Parts: sequence; structure tokens; C-alpha cells
Amino acid sequence: MFCKKCGKEIHDGAVVCPHCGMQVAELRPAKDKTNVLAVVGFVFSFLIAIVGLICSIIGYNNADEYGGNGKGLAKAGIIISIVSMALSILIIIVYACIIGSMLGPVYYY
Repeated sequence: MFCKKCGKEIHDGAVVCPHCGMQVAELRPAKDKTNVLAVVGFVFSFLIAIVGLICSIIGYNNADEYGGNGKGLAKAGIIISIVSMALSILIIIVYACIIGSMLGPVYYY
């Protein structure tokens, strides 16, 4: 490849001519980084809710470092984790009440 300004031969992958400093190619935009904690938090919100909640909160707080990437996914992970934990607690309470009613009153002598 040749420089359009000075006409000297330059490397094909060059962005700037090393001889005259003329920009010869467009700068490639940086690839978007993936907010891994947001993804991990979302996945774990279905498996282990407390781990999903922690990772999702951290991923949500770090989303600005990734250009907002993963913010929605982290928010979904937070909501799913909270709902999952609330349902788990509710199921434990209902199960305890059912077991308690099956045992009947306990008399101590």
C-alpha cells in the first residue's frame, strides 16, 4: 500500500504513514466488553439465588465500566433472585405449618 500524501510504500495494516504522519486508515472501534458478572448473576439467579443476587448487584454497579452493557441482564438477575428467595421462604413456612398440623398438639408431662 502507498501513502496518499507522500507516495511512499507503507505496511498494509498501517493506520498512520511512518514517513509523513498522514492517517491512511480508519481506527477500528474497540470491541464491546462483556459484563461477565451480569451474565453470571443472571444464570445463578435460577440455580443458587443468593449467589445470583450478589453477582447481579455487582454486575449492575459495574455496568457503566462496560458502556451500560449487561445492566438489564443484571437487573433481571436481581429481580429473579429476590423472587426465588421469597418463594423459597414461603414454601418452607407452608411446609412447616403442614408438618406441624400433621403432628398434632404435643403434650409435655
